[in-house]
Amino acid sequence: MHGVMTPPSTYLLGAVQMTSTGDRARNLSTALRLVNEAADLGAKFVGLPENFAFMGRDEERIAAAETLEGPTLSALRDLARSRRIFILAGSIAEQVPEPGRTANTSALLGEDGSIVAVYRKIHLFDVNIPDGARYAESETVVPGDKVVVAPTALGRIGLTICYDLRFPELYRQLAVLGAEVVTIPAAFTLFTGKDHWEVLIRARAVENLCYVVAPAQVGRHSANRLTFGNAMVVDPWGTVLARCPEGEGVCVAPFSRARLEKVRQELPALKHRRL
Repeated sequence: MHGVMTPPSTYLLGAVQMTSTGDRARNLSTALRLVNEAADLGAKFVGLPENFAFMGRDEERIAAAETLEGPTLSALRDLARSRRIFILAGSIAEQVPEPGRTANTSALLGEDGSIVAVYRKIHLFDVNIPDGARYAESETVVPGDKVVVAPTALGRIGLTICYDLRFPELYRQLAVLGAEVVTIPAAFTLFTGKDHWEVLIRARAVENLCYVVAPAQVGRHSANRLTFGNAMVVDPWGTVLARCPEGEGVCVAPFSRARLEKVRQELPALKHRRL
């Protein structure tokens, strides 16, 4: 029945910023606490960052990978149901049939606790960064192959994850499929984040005339893993409406359908596409 009712003209979007580690119990309790905090502020939609449930060694991540019916999403589904909110489970390591690998999977949970949509990260992060860190996500992660826009009671929500941010063609497809809000849960490195995170998020919002909710990991996760933070909510004009300061916390900002329609009317670029 999702999407048959008229979506609200305005509601609050929330983005969580946290420092996940190899301590699963702590990660989950922090995630639940911060989602509750955003709900207390009135957020109807709250996004968690990429890898919110675990940021540690690959072997441990693979060994403890879960299904969509596993304990992590179950705890969040209960919370979505009890608070009557939509929760974006930024990403979890999802079990796949291939040994030694997982999917990097984002799940959108409805206010009734249902799983509304599932997106598996398409673009995998294989980079040697000059600060000495090496990332080879494709060695242990199976890439997704589906572009996902979910019709929901809040409107049409497009799902992406972290490194996807650098591939504008994905966001253009989401826009063509009618996305009004796009989610970019991330664990952006400090090295690239300081220069690229905000400018890319604002560009994706501007070029696709949509809201962007970008929950983020922040700070030191391990000896060689530092993330940039700056979780934010951006409007279709590219204005940063809300941003988390340093450390764990939440930020909230309003989605306005009137604002969305006004910007799309005044700047009808999506209708002018030639390619």
